[in-house]
Amino acid sequence: MSTLKRIISSFLLAVLLLCSLPLATVSQAATSKRRSTYQTRRYHKPSHRYYTNARGRRVHSPVYSKSVPAGASAQCNDGTYSFSESRRGTCSHHGGVRRWLR
Repeated sequence: MSTLKRIISSFLLAVLLLCSLPLATVSQAATSKRRSTYQTRRYHKPSHRYYTNARGRRVHSPVYSKSVPAGASAQCNDGTYSFSESRRGTCSHHGGVRRWLR
């Protein structure tokens, strides 16, 4: 009976592995598509959007830029520059902080 259990377990494992392969491929395709989207819109004119931070101050939203924009405090992992006034939550919707600028 243990031989039968081993055969069934091996079969189920093989089925699970085969079923997960297309998902990984789709996931990689979605990631590369997302990266190409960033590449195509990366260096358009900066957005002039603002948000109100936790202290109630109006702060410029993160932007893509070829050079470091004036007043930027950090560069995010997706390539945007943040103007956050505090370190807490900076680049939280942009993959985290790549480097601090001040």
